[in-house]
Amino acid sequence: MDIFLRVIAIIIELTVLGAVFYYMLAGLRIMLFDLGVKREYSKIITIALIALGCILLTFLVSHLYTFYPEI
Repeated sequence: MDIFLRVIAIIIELTVLGAVFYYMLAGLRIMLFDLGVKREYSKIITIALIALGCILLTFLVSHLYTFYPEI
């Protein structure tokens, strides 16, 4: 039962952190376009931010799985 609760707690925490990082990266994308980056680079910027988000999520999953305390 303890393992089940630990997994549920990690999933909830990843959901919250994923939402925070999603909105942070979306704000960064909007900020880049407000600062004058041309719209022709939209696809490249989107792919770069998706890659950054995947790297952050991978780090969070490995960190939480390794260091999350026992319940």
